[in-house]
Amino acid sequence: MDVKEIAVIGLGYIGLPTAIMFANAGFRVTGYEIREEVVEKINSGKAHIVEPEINELLLKALESGKLRATSNPADIREKDAYIICVQTPLKDDKTPDLSYLESAVKTVAKAMKRGSLVVIESTIPPMTTMKMAELIEELTGLKAGKDFYMVHAPERVMPGRIFKELVYNSRIFGGITPESAEMAERLYRSFVKGQTFKTSSTVSEVVKLMENTFRDVNIALANEFAFLAHQYGINVFEAIELANTHPRVKIHKPGIGVGGHCLPKDPHLLLWPAREDFGLIKLAREINDSMPLFTKDLLFSALRELNVPPEDAIVTVLGLAYKGDSDDTRNSPALAFIEAISDDVGEIRTYDPFVEGTHGSLEEALRGADAVVIATDHTVFKSLDWEILGKLMRTRILIDGRHIIENPPRGFLFRGIGRGEF
Repeated sequence: MDVKEIAVIGLGYIGLPTAIMFANAGFRVTGYEIREEVVEKINSGKAHIVEPEINELLLKALESGKLRATSNPADIREKDAYIICVQTPLKDDKTPDLSYLESAVKTVAKAMKRGSLVVIESTIPPMTTMKMAELIEELTGLKAGKDFYMVHAPERVMPGRIFKELVYNSRIFGGITPESAEMAERLYRSFVKGQTFKTSSTVSEVVKLMENTFRDVNIALANEFAFLAHQYGINVFEAIELANTHPRVKIHKPGIGVGGHCLPKDPHLLLWPAREDFGLIKLAREINDSMPLFTKDLLFSALRELNVPPEDAIVTVLGLAYKGDSDDTRNSPALAFIEAISDDVGEIRTYDPFVEGTHGSLEEALRGADAVVIATDHTVFKSLDWEILGKLMRTRILIDGRHIIENPPRGFLFRGIGRGEF
């Protein structure tokens, strides 16, 4: 099939960059998004997310006439390909919420034509692509693999590097049939320069979940090393650096917690359909989820040491995003930390230069504060002059949850995750 017109369903952190890439590769792309304010902003030439190059590339796509956003499902009728990039969050009980995906698939089923290619980029539990293909069959009467083609092609990008990684990272195309995978590979080759691999949809789903589960488990191991470092009175980061000189060792870094749309969620998606799990993956999740509480313990230990009653303390949290130099607060450990201390301290202030709704300036957020907790590794936080900033504070307590301070500043009671003090 010769693809000329594409609909991208969901214009978030993955969908909008993907739509831009296809449009700038020469396809006519319609981005479908149910949030009217997002549609209006995109069509005006301004992205609603923070990402290097995005506004320039968006403007190029709009000016070429190859891209437009819409909230009207009639505008995506009879496209050659549909690319679904919607969220798949967890419910409160840690089971997957596939309602967004099912809604998107139903929208596509109403709009698609015979011969359409449907690609799911969303991260999903094993065997979900096959189930969504069956849903389309029920709704349309079309036969999967014959009358339409279905593929799972998981995104593999990192915020802050999305456009570079969309081009140069390898991609996996898991088809419900080999022909489906072949069609998706040809389509994405319009801009992907990295390696491409074809497999089944279930293998593709598992691969994506394995990648992030691997990282989550290894971060949990690093966090356990940090716990031990506090018991032994050593700097875990020095130990990790030395251990990583071994040619077959690559230990991750500990910190205040794991955030974003992938790592806190994907291990649960991997285990959800399984008849049995074996403990390690679930335990790693519990360890990483506990890190905001460990950071709270560091803070309260410091408050006690300086005789500051927690109920009177003013605590300033630096960074709300889960990742440095990003505005993405999804599953951010900073938010979990704030929730953990909210009932126990006098006042919580926040400052994040990338996130709206925080204090207008760093100085304002620090004036009169008793403690500062660094929760995000924004580059701007790495070069702060703490001797000057400390003069604004009532009590000088500094808690580093991201290991961005190599040498504790003079005049502060300093605590850092894995830094040996407690």
